[in-house]
Amino acid sequence: MPLPDLRIEPLLPADTRRIEQAARVLVAAFAEGWPSAWPDLESARAEVAEVLAPDCLCRAAFIGDDLAGWVGGIPDYDGRVWELHPLAVDPAWQGRGIGRALVEDLCGQAAQRGALTVLLGTDDETGMTTLTGADLYADPWQHIRAIRNLRRHPYEFYQKLGFTIVGVVPDANGPGRPDILMARRVEGYNKG
Repeated sequence: MPLPDLRIEPLLPADTRRIEQAARVLVAAFAEGWPSAWPDLESARAEVAEVLAPDCLCRAAFIGDDLAGWVGGIPDYDGRVWELHPLAVDPAWQGRGIGRALVEDLCGQAAQRGALTVLLGTDDETGMTTLTGADLYADPWQHIRAIRNLRRHPYEFYQKLGFTIVGVVPDANGPGRPDILMARRVEGYNKG
């Protein structure tokens, strides 16, 4: 259940204090399961700058003056598909609905801009699922159908939000360490 004083706002390129907060949250959120993603503030600042580009979305969740998490969105396929990248919630605030609120907000923002689909990749670098170490080239769908969550990998979080596993990128993070691709149809989809 979302926190009563949670608000989601755009993160603006001129707000250097909040950008620094976002970079710190990114490093902390990925430190345990994805330590090589953004190992330091310099790499995290570069990531925040990427999603602050004029054609992208960068939305932040605030509790009071604290930046509790943020999400980026990058348009592709002429705006019909938006990549959710990244989603970062401060470990102190995880498990309280902030990630869910940020994902729903991003999906709504993307739909307002004409998106039909939101796509994301969720890496398995540290053996969090049964896809790690599997030969995903021989029969990827056999492995995807049998996927098991071994250590709180976020693919199940995304499934609860309506995302479906649509593929994998074998060896994306080195031998036997895949990226799990997930997608969700968003509001405004015209079935006709």
